[in-house]
Amino acid sequence: MVRKLLRFILKLVLWFFALSIFSVIFFRFVPVPYTPLMFIRLYDQKKEGKSFTLKHDWVSLDKISPNLQKAVIVSEDGHFLSHNGFDFKAIEKAMKNNENGKRIKGGSTISQQTAKNVFLWPGRSYIRKGFEAYFTALIELLWSKERILEVYLNSIEMGDGVYGAEAAAQHWYKKSAAKLTVNEAAGLAVILPSPRRYNPVKSGPYVSKRKQTISRYIKGYGPLDLNKKKQK
Repeated sequence: MVRKLLRFILKLVLWFFALSIFSVIFFRFVPVPYTPLMFIRLYDQKKEGKSFTLKHDWVSLDKISPNLQKAVIVSEDGHFLSHNGFDFKAIEKAMKNNENGKRIKGGSTISQQTAKNVFLWPGRSYIRKGFEAYFTALIELLWSKERILEVYLNSIEMGDGVYGAEAAAQHWYKKSAAKLTVNEAAGLAVILPSPRRYNPVKSGPYVSKRKQTISRYIKGYGPLDLNKKKQK
């Protein structure tokens, strides 16, 4: 009986590794049509009696303004081009801020957020974090930085029922993602931590101040070369 159980568990583990690796390789080349969070939000909308809203238009990275690409890097993951999926200094800083009761700026990298958005569900459990680390390592191994950023910008939540750069640009600014200005890109980057709470257009004091800060960073960033790792 024990031997049968062990064989069953071993088969499950092998199937998990096979399917997960296949999925990561598959989405290296194929656009991600939907994410688990999209379905969760649709369920929440139904439960709250709201009409279904899901805006999501996949576009290639060259159709997303470099302003927005730079904006998410400077605001979400400054070492995106130099780390291998995990920014341990940022994680350590987030843990210290947590201990001191300060406002927490998450230690998750763009790679980690992409792994979570595409393959997992929201949550803070150690089990989900373990899966997140596994998928982060996989996409860093099998995807380029360019692909990671492309998937991230096409799958991230950017409003209530709004996902990805193109849908967000159309929803908030009535234009394509390719034409986003520095200030507009900064506005979208600011709302990422709480996209259903903040508004990049009708900005309060916090959002306005952050937009100004991110705009300065974008202007001072210089050319963005995703194929060449930046020096730390």
